[in-house]
Amino acid sequence: MPSDHAEVQVRPGFEGDLEALTAIYNHYVRETAITFDTASFTPEERRPWLLSHPEDGPHRLMVATDPESQRILGYATSSPYRPKPAYVTSVETSVYVAPDAGRRGIGTLLYGALFRALAEEDVHRAYAGIAQPNEASTRLHERFGFRHVGTYGEVGRKFGRYWDVAWYEKRL
Repeated sequence: MPSDHAEVQVRPGFEGDLEALTAIYNHYVRETAITFDTASFTPEERRPWLLSHPEDGPHRLMVATDPESQRILGYATSSPYRPKPAYVTSVETSVYVAPDAGRRGIGTLLYGALFRALAEEDVHRAYAGIAQPNEASTRLHERFGFRHVGTYGEVGRKFGRYWDVAWYEKRL
């Protein structure tokens, strides 16, 4: 991992980030099976998602920025795992890195900041679903102590084929 990743700044996301965050996410919508969304979003359509991740509490949005240009290089979130009340101490986490910013340790920086923030919250477990194959995401999650708990076979259809999703769990 190049040493320039130490220069990247990580901070909570805010409404001014919406356009850049939407652009990053839309890349994965259009080009990959990493997300099972199949149609791109406008920033206005993504606003409720952004607003559901305040600066405090268990549902966070952390963004990585280039210190010189302030360009957003990626983001990590913790979101509600399921809407029912008994799931309130569980979160689903995810990381998205700008397509031209991979292999710089940005995902590691983002998850580190996210899990430090969550350490102060009443969160018991974190879950992550990883569309298969995705070795980079699997390695990242395992590095942070996630363990594989099962795989849903052919659970999503995108780009004319079915995809498996491996589920990972982390004790917090």
